[in-house]
Amino acid sequence: MAVRPSAKRSLQVLLYSRFGGGLNFSSWPHRSTASSSHFAKTKASLDSAFGIVSRRFSAQVPAAADQMNMIKQLRERTSAPIKDVKAALIECNWDIEAAQKDLRKRGKVLASKKSGRTATEGFLALAQGQGKAAVIELNCETDFVARNDIFQHLALSLAKQALLVQSTCQQVSGVRSIGPEILEDSKLNLEHPKINGETTVQNAITEVAAIMGENVKLRRAFVMTTRSPSVLSTYLHTSPQPGLGRIAGLLSLEIEDGDSHLEALQHVGSELAMHVVAAKPLFLTKQHVSSEVLESEREIFKSQAESSGKSQMAIEKMIEGRLRKYYEEVVLMEQKFIINDAISVGTLLNNLSKEVGMAVKIGSFFRMEVGEGMQRIESNANEPVAQAA
Repeated sequence: MAVRPSAKRSLQVLLYSRFGGGLNFSSWPHRSTASSSHFAKTKASLDSAFGIVSRRFSAQVPAAADQMNMIKQLRERTSAPIKDVKAALIECNWDIEAAQKDLRKRGKVLASKKSGRTATEGFLALAQGQGKAAVIELNCETDFVARNDIFQHLALSLAKQALLVQSTCQQVSGVRSIGPEILEDSKLNLEHPKINGETTVQNAITEVAAIMGENVKLRRAFVMTTRSPSVLSTYLHTSPQPGLGRIAGLLSLEIEDGDSHLEALQHVGSELAMHVVAAKPLFLTKQHVSSEVLESEREIFKSQAESSGKSQMAIEKMIEGRLRKYYEEVVLMEQKFIINDAISVGTLLNNLSKEVGMAVKIGSFFRMEVGEGMQRIESNANEPVAQAA
């Protein structure tokens, strides 16, 4: 490391005052031969001392090529911005291990400061086990972070953890929510090159937030369990890799004999899970539509029909017609099948039942999308968007 001339002069003066402080040099221009000789020896000693100190000072800083190599290594380890990596190395005198610890400390402090920022991007992660499936939503602030492999690895790990937590509970058919607070203290074993080892869910989220430099949040988690025998089918839309997507559809088909016509059931189940994602049903059957919702829709349709100026009988017929259309829009069994809109989902299941020789029915379904209803769910994060038992 080069030392500026001004710094060199300052250091010489310091050393001079230290080594020669006990000498009484005269301010008069008169010089004796002895004093001149003594001064020359002192100056030589100072120059030698300065050279030693200068060499030691320069030896503490690696060469430019080594600096770049260390920056590259630490960047690969942490994924932190190059500016922060370099600053940490300089602060820690180019000790790469100390710099890595320093970056983690800085990142966790920044992560806690950013925890209140809005995070609506991210992915849904899905994990399946015997007769059950778990889906979680992990949010971040930007799509750029959502595409990062560390973020995606964490999301998949959280889905697997949600599946394990539910397995310790009583098995109940249908869809159940798991509050993020239930998962926060559970142990999580990460196996990513840049973040690995056993930790808690909350610490893992904080660690990833520190690396990414954004607010990272586990928003919600759900588990669907099925009765036996049954077939559980899933579909992920906009999926960058298996187990991840921005929209998830889950659906269970219940049958009398799970070993019969399994291939046909799985095929139809997969198509129906895709249908749930595309058609956005809110209820399984007409009977699942609550009386409050039905009355509200009827009042809206009545107000619209009365504005037409037609007779009361005509108005009643208009209301009934619009209610039938409403059922076709929001009730799964009444919806037109997206693969073949000539038939309804109910007709599809009737045809499947005839094909396999036994009754086939939908046990439950669930649809979930990244960021949906964010403002509404902030007050009740565990509320599902669409499900039926």
